Amino acid sequence: MAGFDKVVTSYADAMHGLEENMTIIAGGFGLCGIPEGLIAEIKRMGTKGLTVVSNNCGVDGFGLGVLLEDKQIKKMVSSYVGENALFEKQLLNGELEVELTPQGTLAEKMRAGGAGIPAFYTATGFGTPVGEGKESRQFNGRDYILEEAITGDFAIIKAWKADRYGNCIYRHTAMNFNPMAATAGKITVVEVEEIVEPGELEPSQIHTPGIYVDRVIQGSFEKRIERLVTSKGA
Repeated sequence: MAGFDKVVTSYADAMHGLEENMTIIAGGFGLCGIPEGLIAEIKRMGTKGLTVVSNNCGVDGFGLGVLLEDKQIKKMVSSYVGENALFEKQLLNGELEVELTPQGTLAEKMRAGGAGIPAFYTATGFGTPVGEGKESRQFNGRDYILEEAITGDFAIIKAWKADRYGNCIYRHTAMNFNPMAATAGKITVVEVEEIVEPGELEPSQIHTPGIYVDRVIQGSFEKRIERLVTSKGA
């Protein structure tokens, strides 16, 4: 990389500096908008003891699920874990720590982390196991719990297009958690379908400004369907 040019040409360079026991914030929702190549590189590196913050942990054999195969993940901070049998097995066997977090709260934790806000109050989870042990307070007669923001050593992101300066555009529902996650990493790595030259992206269409991005790499994507459901014929 030189100057404002944030493009790297190898996955080894993209994930350079990742070490054991670090925290990774990963964009994506199910298998939609996940940084497949960056996840595969973490798998290849064999880095262990990781805390991974993501809506879910992929499925068996794909997405973040591949990191469970060699027990690279020590802790998951997630909202949904229902599509991964290995995840369930490791959780029940005490091999994987899991912090279940309501989906909106998880998104806000990332956003707050990126904005430098250390904590926020939310009504979600009050009076449930989610709120146990957390500070609570009333506002206008309603009970709230205090949730702490999340930041990570790395944020791994999937975008549709980016320019060499790191300005990113997401496509349709692949936006999901990616914009929030992109702001919350000390090092943010974006994997994209297409890299363009600065000035080619319409400024008003940019979702993540390059100021949040440290590295950009062009990847190729399988875009697997998580679950295929078809209607039965008459």
